Formats: sequence, structure tokens, C-alpha cells
Amino acid sequence: MSNFSFEALPLAGAYLIHNFFAGDDRGGFTKTFEKQIYAQNGIPFTLNESFVSVSAKNVIRGLHFQIHQPQAKLVSVPCGQVFDVLVDLRPGSSTFQQWQGFELSAGNHLALYIPRGFAHGFASLQDGTVMLYQCDGAYDKETDTGIRFDDPDIGITWPVEEEKMIHSARDLQLMSLQEYLKNPMRV
Repeated sequence: MSNFSFEALPLAGAYLIHNFFAGDDRGGFTKTFEKQIYAQNGIPFTLNESFVSVSAKNVIRGLHFQIHQPQAKLVSVPCGQVFDVLVDLRPGSSTFQQWQGFELSAGNHLALYIPRGFAHGFASLQDGTVMLYQCDGAYDKETDTGIRFDDPDIGITWPVEEEKMIHSARDLQLMSLQEYLKNPMRV
């Protein structure tokens, strides 16, 4: 029951993961994490916290991270569909400021491993979408922050029309990339 596959991404340290899935006429079973298999594939991950968000269609969340003690994240979608985005915010990285986006859904059983030093966000593409977050590292409320989803220096192309986007008040107040560069993450 350990048939995972790991696809290394151009953003160093990030992986697209094809989770184990077995299905038949009764339904399906998806395994989202197995510590030993992850470690064998170069992903040392220790689960510190796990949580779920539920989003309406067209909700944009992020781009979130912690300045101090950034967390690594393993995200997947047990119900619904998202366009999931990670952004390399590690100054000095050869892929600094680059982003990649992936469709994660209940139907494709994909997960995204987001290493420390990256921002994360997503657009919900269906009502009632459930995002599962598994985090390596302690939550640090004092430095939990982010960069605006529409920062022009990053240039993410979201699959949601701007006039239909739904945001939290907090996310609309997030900093710009230029502000971030004055006090970057400590990875």
C-alpha cells in the first residue's frame, strides 16, 4: 500500500506527489503521508500540526508564510478542486521569486510538498473545496504573514476572473514583495 511517486519540481526542494489511491465500486482510499517513504525520497517531514480549510468557489487564500521558523507544508485536496501555488522566497536561491501552480483535486489525488522558505496560496475552483494542510514546524503567530496574491513582481496568473475573486480582509492587507525583501524569511 505504499505506491507513492514523487516528482521533483524546478523550484528546488519542492515536490508534486502522486498519493497512493485505491478505488472500486464502493468508493476510494487515499493515503496522504507515510514518514518512511517520504524520507526515502529525500523529504524529511515531521508532522507538527494538521488543519483543514473549506472554501467557496473563487476564494483566493494566501500567499502565506512565517518570517521566523518557517514551516514546511504538505497540502492536498480531499474534496473539491484548487489551483495551488508556491513561490520561492529564499533570497539567494536560483529560483527566487519564481512561482508554480498546480491543480490539486479529490479526483487527481495529488499533493504538493512546499519546503521552508516558500509562500503558499490557492484559488478554490469549486464550492465546498476542502484543503488539508499538514505542517512541519511550530506555528508562530507573531510572524505569520504573507505577500499579496496579486503582487506584480511575482506575477501569478490566477484562473479566476478578478471581479469574481473573494479574499479575506487580512489577505488584502498583506505586504508586497518589495516590503518582504526588507525583512525576509530566515531559512
